[in-house]
Amino acid sequence: MPFAMMLSNQYLRRSLTVALDKRQLLRTNTIIDRLILGATRLCGVTQLVLASASPARLDVLRGAGLDPKVIVSGFDEEAVVADSPERLCRALAEAKASVVARTLKSGIVIGCDSVLELDGVAYGKPGSPKEVVDRWRAMRGRHGRLLTGHCVIDVEAGRVISEVGATVVRFGTPTDEEISAYAASGEPLRVAGAFTLDGLGGWFIDGIDGDHGNVLGISLPLLRRLFGELGVSVTSLWR
Repeated sequence: MPFAMMLSNQYLRRSLTVALDKRQLLRTNTIIDRLILGATRLCGVTQLVLASASPARLDVLRGAGLDPKVIVSGFDEEAVVADSPERLCRALAEAKASVVARTLKSGIVIGCDSVLELDGVAYGKPGSPKEVVDRWRAMRGRHGRLLTGHCVIDVEAGRVISEVGATVVRFGTPTDEEISAYAASGEPLRVAGAFTLDGLGGWFIDGIDGDHGNVLGISLPLLRRLFGELGVSVTSLWR
C-alpha cells in the first residue's frame, strides 16, 4: 500500500512535530503540507480541475489520458480589457483559473481562453448569425492566428504560470451560400473566431501552421511545459 495511503494527514503531523517548540510549529506545518502533497502526487491522486465549460477542451484532455473535474468559473469576460489579443487571452485564462482556484484547498487548476486575431483585432464568440456571416466574408481567403491563453495553478504551492499558444489558420473561400448555411447551423456561435477545425467549419479551413490542439482550445505540448515548470509530470496525471 502506498505510504500516503497508510498514514493519515493528522498522524503524519503528530509524528513529525513531536518535541518541536511552538515557535517552529507554523513553519513545520508548512513543510509537512508540502510533504503530504508530494506523497499524494507520487500516489497519482492529484486533483486536476479544468476551469472551462468547453466540451472540446475536455475531449482533448480525456483523449490524452487525463480525467479532470470541470468547474466553470462564471467569470465575466467583459470585465477584462487588454492592449493586445495575446494579453487579452492570457489575462482571461489567468482570471478563470484564479476564480476556481480560490474555491479549492488543493489540486492543479487549468484555465484557458481562445481568441482569433485578424488584423490585430481579437475576435471571440460571435453574438449572432449575422455577425458570423460578416466575419466569414472578411476572413475567407485570408490567414488569421488562433491564440489560446493557458494558465496552470498549483493551489497548495500558490504558484501561477501562464503562456499563450499561437496557430496560423488559413481560411478557405466558402461561397455566400455556404457561409449562410454555416451561420444557420449554430455551430460558429459557440466557438471563438466563429469556426471549428473538427466540425462543420473544417470544410472551410484550408490548413493550419502550428498545433492542432491549440485551435481546439488547449495545446498538449504547451500544457506539458507548464506542468513541468511546476514540477508536475504529466504521466503522473494519467488516469
